Amino acid sequence: MRLGLAVDYADDFATAVEVVRGGERAGIDLVAVAEAYSFDAVSRLGYLAAVTDRVALAATILGAYTRTPATLAMTAAGLDDVSGGRFELGLGASGPQVVEGFHGVPFVAPLTRLRETVEVCRTIWRREPAVLDGTAVHVPLPADQGTGLGKPLALVNTPRRARIPVSIAALTPRSVAQTAEIAEGWLPAFFHPERADAVWGRALAEGAARRDPGLGPLDVHVVVPLAVGRGPLVQAALAAHRARLALYVGGMGARHKNFYAELAAGFGYAKAAAEVQERFLAGDRTGAAAAVPADLVAATSLIGDEGAVRDGLAALEAAGVTTATVHPAGASAADRIAQVEAVRALLPA
Repeated sequence: MRLGLAVDYADDFATAVEVVRGGERAGIDLVAVAEAYSFDAVSRLGYLAAVTDRVALAATILGAYTRTPATLAMTAAGLDDVSGGRFELGLGASGPQVVEGFHGVPFVAPLTRLRETVEVCRTIWRREPAVLDGTAVHVPLPADQGTGLGKPLALVNTPRRARIPVSIAALTPRSVAQTAEIAEGWLPAFFHPERADAVWGRALAEGAARRDPGLGPLDVHVVVPLAVGRGPLVQAALAAHRARLALYVGGMGARHKNFYAELAAGFGYAKAAAEVQERFLAGDRTGAAAAVPADLVAATSLIGDEGAVRDGLAALEAAGVTTATVHPAGASAADRIAQVEAVRALLPA
C-alpha cells in the first residue's frame, strides 16, 4: 500500500510545501493536491514538481466539465514532463451546484463526459490527431456548430509518457463500475473499510469484468485525515473531520441530490444523514456536525493512538486500498511532518 500526503485546497501553501518536502524525506510515495472552487491545483502541482525529486504528484481532482478534454490532456502532459514522469491525473464530474453555479456549464451526462474525456486524453498522449464524434465530446467541432474550419490536430510536443495514469472520483454504482472498467485508479470519498464492499463491491466487480488487462490492477486511492496520539490534537482532528463530513453530507448538493448523503445512507446511516442535511440546510452547522455518527467519523479517518491508527491502516489494506493518502493534523509544518513520520513508522518498510 502506497502512502500519500494530501495538500488540501484550504491549506496554507507555504506550510504545505514544507510538509511535502519533509514527507518526501520521511518516505511517502505520493503527494495529492486537491481542487474545488478554489485556487487551482495545476499551479501548485507545477511548483511541487520543482521542489520534489521522487514522489508521484496527483491531482485530486480536476473537473471534466471545467476544462476541455484537450486542455486536460495538455495539462497532464505538461505536468508529467516538468515532474520527470511523476504525474497522475485525477478526474471527476463534480456536481451541478459547482459546474452550473460556479462555471456556468451545463451538467449533462457526467458518465459519458468522463468516458469520452479519458478517450480523448489517451489519444492526445499517443500524439494521434484528436478526433471523437461522441455523445458529450465532439472534436473537431462539427461544421454546423462553428465556422467549419476546425481540423484534427495532434499535440506538438512529444509527451514524456504515452500513457499517464488516470484516476476517477466516483461514488454511485454506475460511475464506480465505469471507473473500474476504464481507469487506472479509483478515488472514492469517505471510504468506510468495513462497509465499502456492501456499497461498491458489485459495481467494482462489474467494471473489472469489462476491464482491459493492459490497464493493470485498479489503484484504490483513499484520502483520510490523520492524527496519531492522544489528547487535544486527536480531539481537534476528530472535530474537524466531523465538521467536514457534515459539510459534505449536509451541504455539498441539494436536499434531494447529494451524492455524499446517499453514500452515508448506503453505509447504513440513512436516518443520521437526513438529520445532518436538515440541520445543515437550515443553517445549523454545529447541530449538523453533532448529528454525524461517531463510528462514521472514526471509520473514515486515521485518528487515535498508535494502536488505533495501525488497526485503521490494516483495515484499509484488507478492504483493497492500494494508496492511502493522509492529511495530517498539526499547528505547524513540523507538527504535520511528525505526524507523517509517525504513520510511516506504522507501515512495513
